[in-house]
Amino acid sequence: MSVTATRSMPPVPNREDIVQTWEYLQAGISKIMINLQDGMDMTTYMGIYTAVHNFCTSQKAVGLGSSNAVGQAHRGAHLLGEDLYRKLKEYLTDHLNGLYEQSKAHTDEALLTFYIREWNRYTVAAKYIHHLFRYLNRHWVKREMDEGKKNTYDVYTLHLYQWRTEFFTLVNKKVMDAVLMLVEKQRNGETIEHRQIKQVVDSFVSLGLDEHDATKSTLDTYRFHFEKPFLAATEEFYKAESKQFVAENSVVEYMKKAETRLSEEEERVRMYLHNDIALPLKKTCNKALIADHSAMLRDEFQVLLDNDREEDMARMYNLLSRIPDGLEPLRQKFETHVRNAGLNAVAKVASDAEKLEPKVYVEALLETHTRYQGLVKRAFADEPEFTRSLDNACREFVNRNDICKAGSSKSPELLAKYTDVLLRKSGTGVEEAELDTTLTQIMTVFKYIEDKDVFQKFYSRMLARRLVHSSSSSDDAETSMISKLKEACGFEYTNKLQRMFQDMQISKDLNTGFKEHTKGLQLEKPALDSTYSILGTSFWPLTPPNTTFSPPAEIHTDIDRFTLFYRNKHEGRKLTWLWQLCKGELKTGYCRSSKTPFTFQVSVYQMAVLLMFNSKDAHSYEDIASVTQLSSEALDPGIGILLKAKVLLMKPDGEKPGPGKMFHLNYDFKSKKIRVNLNVATKSEQKQEEADTNKTIEEDRQLVLQSSIVRIMKARKKLKHAQLVGDTINQIKSRFVPRVSDIKKCIEILLDKEYLERLEDDELGYLA
Repeated sequence: MSVTATRSMPPVPNREDIVQTWEYLQAGISKIMINLQDGMDMTTYMGIYTAVHNFCTSQKAVGLGSSNAVGQAHRGAHLLGEDLYRKLKEYLTDHLNGLYEQSKAHTDEALLTFYIREWNRYTVAAKYIHHLFRYLNRHWVKREMDEGKKNTYDVYTLHLYQWRTEFFTLVNKKVMDAVLMLVEKQRNGETIEHRQIKQVVDSFVSLGLDEHDATKSTLDTYRFHFEKPFLAATEEFYKAESKQFVAENSVVEYMKKAETRLSEEEERVRMYLHNDIALPLKKTCNKALIADHSAMLRDEFQVLLDNDREEDMARMYNLLSRIPDGLEPLRQKFETHVRNAGLNAVAKVASDAEKLEPKVYVEALLETHTRYQGLVKRAFADEPEFTRSLDNACREFVNRNDICKAGSSKSPELLAKYTDVLLRKSGTGVEEAELDTTLTQIMTVFKYIEDKDVFQKFYSRMLARRLVHSSSSSDDAETSMISKLKEACGFEYTNKLQRMFQDMQISKDLNTGFKEHTKGLQLEKPALDSTYSILGTSFWPLTPPNTTFSPPAEIHTDIDRFTLFYRNKHEGRKLTWLWQLCKGELKTGYCRSSKTPFTFQVSVYQMAVLLMFNSKDAHSYEDIASVTQLSSEALDPGIGILLKAKVLLMKPDGEKPGPGKMFHLNYDFKSKKIRVNLNVATKSEQKQEEADTNKTIEEDRQLVLQSSIVRIMKARKKLKHAQLVGDTINQIKSRFVPRVSDIKKCIEILLDKEYLERLEDDELGYLA
């Protein structure tokens, strides 16, 4: 204590003179309480400390004369400690009463200044006095508190308790009114001394004394006297302001205003409020600024959607996300909007469903998804529920649109065909990275496809053709696509696709062995440059040809040689020749129009027809049918393409080849290409293949449904009819969405086969 006091202290009292001692202590306490800024020398400081100690340990308590009685001495010290505590409490009461009288002369900001100045002076003094009365704290106060005495506190806490009961209870309303007036000024754009409010808040918090445990503090005083009126004033202010602002401005402008106000209140908490108020203040502002105007905000959402007002939608999302269930109506409107956008996108390209390009259709679906996925990401913070609304909408317009009328499965079919276009060799030469990106987009649409079994059937047939005809653009791309499907649907979905790849690898090794075997033979004629693919019946979606066929002698020998080689390696296996998939190349040397010979790429059926013209220039339809043994369904399309390309000429002319027609080799054949592809599927063949695929899908679905029903009944033994239908739908829906009528039909079949039996009360039982 470096500065000397200006007022002199009374002389140091006799420790046994209680009156002198208290006068001395009171002078010291007053010096600290009123003139601490004048400083205190160490002599005075130690004098007060010693006087407290001597006072509490004095043996001459009133009414106690025997100094050699230890118990009486302790009792005297106890009484003296209690007397000192009481006198200090009375002193503080008088001091605070005086402060209250002074406070009456102040209002508004002047009152705040007075309150803060006196609070700071009082609490600093309290720390000094607490230290000087340390002996009292350690002994008498501690004993009283240990014995559970109520309303006994250490000296510093006693100061706070007295401030609260003798002064705070009388002035807090006026102080709080002054605080609220300052805050309103700030909300109206004026600059205020916000540190004053921070100091008031801190004082309110410091006064939170626990009535039941003097060693603990609470926020009750602060919450009741500060938070409660602050929140009420805040709600009243924003209710009035928002009502007026809405009447004079647009919804978008109101949202900007609300954002600004919410940000300001958060900053207010950081600047001068207690963290405890952050959540209730947020709720109060959310109610007054958002919840009370939520209907108006939601009504504007459709306008923002229609006009692509992304920034304003983000603003609305951020506001409504702050109130309970604020976003649900937005999600519903968003889902309906996206579904309609998808349906409109499909309608634009669906003028002729038969001629619709798979790429055009899939890109129309993707464009809608990409657009609104971006909106969910940027405006709605990738919120899971908005993502679910997007998914629901996409699932609807992908599976039920102008192309997929009457429950048809056109979407998975067109998606599989577009995938086939991407993975087939073509002149476009798509970069591998770009191709992988496109395949990832394909999987986005695939995710929404309900009839995944339809995609699987078409995809597997097209993959089989790509592999058999070596027309895949990239093995890596094929493998990547299968990996994506496996990740989406599991191992079982792609098992057969992977086995098809394995068969092709085994076939490569087999062909290498066959070539080595052929080199070791002494052949009269050079062997054909042939390649054979051995395809497992269980894994490939291929059926034997629906026609008889007699291969031409030129390739018959090679086929027999390979058959013998294969049977020697795999005894007991049966080979079924898939003639409809066989193809080859023929070199020409007869054309007068070109010095360079043409190479015809043909099916094996076309090859058999053309090789007949090596012996003579003209053949009748009946001759060709007899030699090749082909049915008219297989023969006519192949000849039709040869006629269209003008490799053969037909007499008499007509629309289609058939009995009674003669075919002549065209020596004046012309083509801009040296390699001419004549192995082209006709539209009728493509339609027939689609019909066959759809028929296979329906047959497979019947088996899947029946096996599912049996599995459920085997596990449950007995089940109500309606429950069985529901359980079957749940078990199957990841592959396709079954029709209830189909499930009922399968239940009837299983009843006829005696897998199930009818019990009483519409219940079905399982027959082992």
